[in-house]
Amino acid sequence: MTDILFANTYFLKHDPKEYRNMNLYAPLGTLYAAAFVMQKGYTAAVFDTMLSDSEEDLKASLELHKPKFMVIYDDTFNYLTKMCLNRMREAAFRMSEIAKDFGCTVIVSGSDSVDHLEKYFTHKVDFAICGEGEQTLGELLDFLTPSFAGNEETTQPHEEIIFASGTAAMQSHNSISDINGLAYVTSGNITRTAPRKPLKELDTLPFPAWDLIDIARYRELWLKHHGYFSMNLVTTRGCPFHCNWCAKPIYGQVYNSHSPEYIIRHMKLLKEKYSPDHIWFCDDIFGLKPGWTTTFDYTVNKDGSKIPFKCLSRADLLLKEDNISHLASAGCESVWMGAESGSQKILNAMDKGTTVEEIYESTRLLKKHGIKTCFFLQFGYTGETKSEIDKTIKMVNDLMPDDIGISVSYPLPGTKFYDRVASQMKSKHNWELSDDFEMMFDGTYSTEFYRVLHTVVHKQYRTRQLLHEPMKRIKSLWKLPVYWLGWMWSVRKRNKFKPVARIA
Repeated sequence: MTDILFANTYFLKHDPKEYRNMNLYAPLGTLYAAAFVMQKGYTAAVFDTMLSDSEEDLKASLELHKPKFMVIYDDTFNYLTKMCLNRMREAAFRMSEIAKDFGCTVIVSGSDSVDHLEKYFTHKVDFAICGEGEQTLGELLDFLTPSFAGNEETTQPHEEIIFASGTAAMQSHNSISDINGLAYVTSGNITRTAPRKPLKELDTLPFPAWDLIDIARYRELWLKHHGYFSMNLVTTRGCPFHCNWCAKPIYGQVYNSHSPEYIIRHMKLLKEKYSPDHIWFCDDIFGLKPGWTTTFDYTVNKDGSKIPFKCLSRADLLLKEDNISHLASAGCESVWMGAESGSQKILNAMDKGTTVEEIYESTRLLKKHGIKTCFFLQFGYTGETKSEIDKTIKMVNDLMPDDIGISVSYPLPGTKFYDRVASQMKSKHNWELSDDFEMMFDGTYSTEFYRVLHTVVHKQYRTRQLLHEPMKRIKSLWKLPVYWLGWMWSVRKRNKFKPVARIA
């Protein structure tokens, strides 16, 4: 028997686009939580949804481990999880029901459950963690298993808590309301305790419980589909910037960082045990703390722990403290930059805090230092006209990044952007899958326009990329007429669309 079975809600097989790409990474946040409770003395196992076919596979894992607790703990370091996709919410509901029927106490932790507590409690969830999860989970487990936690039996009255699935009496050595960052149902009403402050000293956390997942299978799939093996790490939690479309239900506006020394010890561990060829640092922003990248560069080279990596950053941050040269020296192969738009008007409306000039300059310097430059682009923000769209396309054509990722503005609860468009929201509030691309509010153009625009930009970009570097991409030259024809055809389709909403 195992005390706790962990899972997260993102099933790679339920997201066809990402399943085709097969950039599969372990549920890092889930593994941190598992390591935290194991350090307290609990036994744990992981039902790994990245490698599973469906929610129904959970039944076999429950039979194998016979856990007392089912903890559906989302990997909030994965941007796909933070998108709160409908299909993955349905997976969470089904797993909760399966686990509850098996006899488990069900605990959830993640962005979507914070925003939709009532829905989760309706589907047999007993407790929801609101905010950073490890400490809250540890305290909750100790509360529910007082003898394990070393708490003496008391003669205090039992506290009765009403769950969605029935009534459970539990001995209270204190009160469940004393556990910060928790939500539960009592007397038919949802109760939320005081918020929990995010952990500042991140180095006190144990390394993720990598041994609970099938690393050999991850390696096999990476080598089969990409020819190398990549693993994921995180150096920070949270983000202090104010992009008004970015949801922050877990960490709020707080930003905390591991030390470079902690990260390098972690990299050494991975090198010794798993020999990854590549690392994805999945921080919202890598190396934001002043001097961090400089120290990381010096130490990783001194210790011989360097592993090629990719990371996410901002145009303005890249231009500070000679960060780009330090990234190159530390082993950075590619940077994904939140460029978003080539229109300063739109960047200002987003409260992005960066300029188009900074995007141009940071891209120039990244290329100078041999680092691949990749752009996240966002279309459909309120106030965006054809002129702003053309400026974004021009920026891509001028700078020719090594890769691009395109989305449309996606309002998530708790953001200023959501509040701004709330009166224009349609019946559908979440994408079904990561390539849904549906406009959730009354944008300047229709959903179909933005889907066609996505094709226009991608086909034009791929055509220009092949023409720009034909010898470098010689194996893909056969695709050139396909890209060009797709570009021309989609441009014709796009030009037929007219604005459907008045520009504010």
